[in-house]
Amino acid sequence: MADDTFVLERSPSHLLHRAQQLAAGGFQRALGSDKITLRQFAVLAAIAGKTGLTQTDLVNATGIDRSTLADMVMRMEDNGLLSRGRAEDDGRAKSVSLTSAGRAAFNSAGPSAKEADDRLMAVIPRAKRSALVEALQALAAAAAAFEAEEPAPVKRGRKAPTRRKTATKRKPAARRPAARRARR
Repeated sequence: MADDTFVLERSPSHLLHRAQQLAAGGFQRALGSDKITLRQFAVLAAIAGKTGLTQTDLVNATGIDRSTLADMVMRMEDNGLLSRGRAEDDGRAKSVSLTSAGRAAFNSAGPSAKEADDRLMAVIPRAKRSALVEALQALAAAAAAFEAEEPAPVKRGRKAPTRRKTATKRKPAARRPAARRARR
């Protein structure tokens, strides 16, 4: 087999995806299915570590895309875990903070998150664990740098969609009177 042949079982992208599935599943098992998700916990942890974060700060800290994060913050606010207010340094931005229920949820989930991480790392030989964490940190930093530098991709070869006037729906040919079908 040539060295340039794609092998799924050796693909870093595929293996990272599988590892993420294991991590998320382990977190949900440790915490329980009726509690917060791994990504919600990441939002709580980011806010617990630094008060007054804006939603943009949370995007940068968690890697969750802007629209998904906005929906998550809204749902978490509706569930009483977060509150939003004006950011101190930018009146246009919203700062996000933990409510007392959010702090309690974070503190309650912390031991389960630690347990899930410990179980995940137990699969890795002890001598390779710090190297794995360093490699993952490097990948996370590269992702953040890439997202900060790269504008959204532009699709080439297609015209931008234009607004069309709404046309009345035409009846299929079989339903039009025969005289009208003949004119076409």
